[in-house]
Amino acid sequence: MCSPANTHPRLLVVDDEYFNFEMLKVALSVDFELSYAESGKSCLSSAIANPPDAILLDVCMPGLDGYDTCRMLKNTPETRNIPVVLVSGLESVQEQQAGFDAGCDAYVVKPFSVVRLLEKINTVFRVC
Repeated sequence: MCSPANTHPRLLVVDDEYFNFEMLKVALSVDFELSYAESGKSCLSSAIANPPDAILLDVCMPGLDGYDTCRMLKNTPETRNIPVVLVSGLESVQEQQAGFDAGCDAYVVKPFSVVRLLEKINTVFRVC
């Protein structure tokens, strides 16, 4: 589901704190077309209605957390092939494994550098 070579890849950023999206927009908008969802539920509906090339998904959100949202994305035919990068302040090996068990394609621990985040995003695009 990669964008054509002449367009910017589309990233759906899912985070219950809009400020985090604003920070990512400053760092990533040169290379990516960004859209925002404030919850797991809105992520699912947005990803089905307008599939992004990848999803940056916060783990700690009220309601559907990132793990449950990732599981639902990977179990939904319309979204199962969209790469998911989980972003979290939870850094233990167990938390990261829970992310991969939920189906994520990459896991980035906060705080992170833009360079590290770009490495993970580019890794998931290489599999397209």
